Amino acid sequence: MARPGAAWAGLLEVDGRTAMYVEVGGPGPGPRAAEAEADAVAGAFRQAGELGVPVLAVVGALAVEPTDLAGLAAWGRVAHAAVRLSGAVPLLVAVTGPCHGGLATLLGLADHVVVTRDATAYVNGPSAVEALTALHTTPATLGGAAVHATATGLATLLAEDRDDAVAALADLLSYLPSTWDGPAPLVATTDPPDRPSRVAARTVPTRPEAAYDVRDVVADLADAGSVTELWADHAPNVVTAYARLGGRPVAVVANQPRVRAGTLDLAASSKVARHVQAADGAGLALLTLVDTPGFEPGRDLEWRGMIRHGAEAVHAYCAATVPRMCVVLRKAYGGAYIVMDSRSTGSDLVLAWPGAEVAVMGAPGAVAVLHRREVAEAADPDAVRRAREAEYRATFCTPDLAAAAGAVDEVIAPEATRAHLVAALARLAGKRPHLPARRHAVGPC
Repeated sequence: MARPGAAWAGLLEVDGRTAMYVEVGGPGPGPRAAEAEADAVAGAFRQAGELGVPVLAVVGALAVEPTDLAGLAAWGRVAHAAVRLSGAVPLLVAVTGPCHGGLATLLGLADHVVVTRDATAYVNGPSAVEALTALHTTPATLGGAAVHATATGLATLLAEDRDDAVAALADLLSYLPSTWDGPAPLVATTDPPDRPSRVAARTVPTRPEAAYDVRDVVADLADAGSVTELWADHAPNVVTAYARLGGRPVAVVANQPRVRAGTLDLAASSKVARHVQAADGAGLALLTLVDTPGFEPGRDLEWRGMIRHGAEAVHAYCAATVPRMCVVLRKAYGGAYIVMDSRSTGSDLVLAWPGAEVAVMGAPGAVAVLHRREVAEAADPDAVRRAREAEYRATFCTPDLAAAAGAVDEVIAPEATRAHLVAALARLAGKRPHLPARRHAVGPC
């Protein structure tokens, strides 16, 4: 257990795997306490990198006394050590108490953050916010667990208490290799690899505009009981999760048609990019399920950087060198088609269901552009519009046309999806990247 003003670190076994466990208490009573605490944490991080073991950290409180410059500088060494771990070994953090002030930004360096319901985290507190903006707020409304699970996206998972948070860290670790170049943890499963995906097949409606819960599709395609959804309440128009296929862990990205029709906005694009980049860093295969009409339109979205945030997702997929599998369930239109792991951006396998539509744009939008005058001048505009939309779908939107153009590898029966994915993941498990010689890519973030 952590002591006030102290950090404790040591190696322990988590489900048969060695991990570095770090527990951080409060800022301490004197100017040297925070420095000693930070140096202990930084040392543990460095040792984890040298040993090639993941880090599980529990943060009960994080702060520095106003007069403790040495302590503040020491936490800079923690940041340096944490960044050195990034993409090398997993860094998983649970927040169980108050993390206030500039040090709270260190939480954003973790691969995953689990937050207990009574924890709070913010850079500037309620008094500073009120002094500058005249807005009265509280620690919970400013940086409580609910805020970080929805608005900020800091919290990967919520936990009831400290023990629940530690269990959540262990669950996340069960999907991740100990090091980026190590083997992914395999879990024995009794779920047949060729089990028909009947639930997934009947979940997706044939009507393009009808809503459904894509999480039902994910659960049916994955090994039974193996799905853990991440950032569930943040940008819910896209679903991100860990799951297993034939016992192998995968990172899942799926458009969610029941929330804003599954369109991509700023937060959803960044959420996709974050999940894809983290999976690639950890060496986890990617499974993308596509059903989106495109990017969400709006002046405010464009002004706030839709191009740049959309490019984050494109960049993450294009940079990923892990096995990449994509299934077009129903709709894949325009720029969002490219973003969602398209064949042309380097996906290893793109499958499509027979009713899928892969096109520059949906039929209603295309008819509005191509046949605007004809529809406006017709004696029965609705009848002409419906006829032209049906014609456009038959001519430009079928998956067979997409397959002929090389945008889709194979059109498959929905019930056979799980079998195709399990077999493909086994074939792709030995994929090794061939990267260009350069310092690193410069992303749009």
